[in-house]
Amino acid sequence: MVGCRLTGVQNEDVEGDVAEVIGMTEVLLAVGTRKGLFIGRRRGGAWEFDESPYFNAQAVYSVAIDTRGRSPRLLAGGDSAHWGPSVFHSDDLGRSWTEPAQPAVRFPKDTGASLERVWQLHPAAAEPDVVYAGTEPAALYRSEDRGETFELVRPLWEHPTRDKWVPGGGGEGLHTVLTDARDPRAVTVAVSTAGVFRTLDGGASWSPSNSGVAAVFLPDPNPEFGQCVHKVARDAADPDRLYLQNHWGVYRSDDAGGSWTDIGEGLPSTFGFTVVAHPHRGDTAYVFPINADSDRVPADRRCRVFRTSDAGRSWEPLTAGLPQEDHYGTVLRDAMWHDGADPSGLYFGNRNGEVYASADDGDSWRQLASHLPDVLCVRAAVLA
Repeated sequence: MVGCRLTGVQNEDVEGDVAEVIGMTEVLLAVGTRKGLFIGRRRGGAWEFDESPYFNAQAVYSVAIDTRGRSPRLLAGGDSAHWGPSVFHSDDLGRSWTEPAQPAVRFPKDTGASLERVWQLHPAAAEPDVVYAGTEPAALYRSEDRGETFELVRPLWEHPTRDKWVPGGGGEGLHTVLTDARDPRAVTVAVSTAGVFRTLDGGASWSPSNSGVAAVFLPDPNPEFGQCVHKVARDAADPDRLYLQNHWGVYRSDDAGGSWTDIGEGLPSTFGFTVVAHPHRGDTAYVFPINADSDRVPADRRCRVFRTSDAGRSWEPLTAGLPQEDHYGTVLRDAMWHDGADPSGLYFGNRNGEVYASADDGDSWRQLASHLPDVLCVRAAVLA
């Protein structure tokens, strides 16, 4: 592969019970970049990456690994500078891809809008064939055939506050979709820069859910909507507990987004893009602090993931195996994820084109790739 370096991780590099778990599992890692999708597979203890990127020269802003069916399905939101955005799917772990004859996601003519990109692809927690897509312009789409065709969720598109939504620096994107395994009618989304919205009736009605989240860039810093929410994650043990990374501010909600509490104390900066909850351990979440909105490099120019194990009451830096010298690799909102294992594999990529992995809940890290294009999104899943 010209211009990039992909490295393998061997079993002897991992000790004790972690090595035993790794030896029995296969993990798929999908890395969406500014110039294509890179796919890695860990068999036993070693990582292997496919020789060439898929969707060469396309920006891949969203990826999903849907493991709910009899065989896994991969979904990718590609964006060709020539052909425009599209959603592709693969049923053979990325070796071949299908693009529908008609665009899977498109705006109806009466909306007067056109699709800029697909920011999010989310397999629903409680409905086996349902996949949600979040787009720019900010809209939510629902698929009932595992992502082959999508329908616009009109009540959110026609929300009475929409004409007051203002695009953020990265555009007006619906970048977060959270579904609830207890109730398929409950869906939470986040939009830059409109904030968090919730439905409890399957999308028929939507309410802003931003109480306590500050919009420091507005004359009124506590509006009902208009916050620049960067990402939201759901706690593993308490589905009503959510973690939110804002444009300045890290927050927790204990009532499914009804209200939010600041939990940023102890972090070197409360600006950042990503937040990920541990897939099994309650009260545990991860962020990657950035210096500032005007200085978008790692906080203090150090490559550090921060973890809370007590729902944000305290934070600890995770640095073992990460670069110790000055570092400038920004981690974007969807460029960190877990693989669902326990202990959890954690992965992140940055705008330097580096990809790092941890097999032990973030306690230690190892570089898997370097010199890739800008990393836009990362997804991983245990396959066996």
